[in-house]
Amino acid sequence: MLKQSAHIAAFGRLLIAVLFLLSGFGKIAAPAIMQGYIASVGLPAPLLGLLIAIVVEIGGGILLVLGYQTRIVASVMAVFTIATALAFHNIFSDQDALVHFLKNIAITGGLLQVVAFGAGSFSIDGRRNSATPRSIAVA
Repeated sequence: MLKQSAHIAAFGRLLIAVLFLLSGFGKIAAPAIMQGYIASVGLPAPLLGLLIAIVVEIGGGILLVLGYQTRIVASVMAVFTIATALAFHNIFSDQDALVHFLKNIAITGGLLQVVAFGAGSFSIDGRRNSATPRSIAVA
């Protein structure tokens, strides 16, 4: 059962990461469009915003798949996802914006599960934790 849970955790991380990876590569493919979109919602420094988004989405996505520093990475990605929801999907009278806002909230929920429970044993974090020698308490 434990091995099955490890594979499920890894698959869950992969499913979350794919969304971020595709989004990050989409931003690389169309940087001018993305900078225009960032500027259109009134955020300052669209180029900086774009670069931050690419680093979080691609870097975070890769680290999430590998399961490296997973709790920290998932925390950063959760904050990023909430910030994105509030900045870009905040017109709740627009059904499409509301759906995207709720999608971001759901993604954040998945990321917070990763924060709470870690990457699982099928990850770099899991291998590092199992390789760490444990001290034996003497009574």
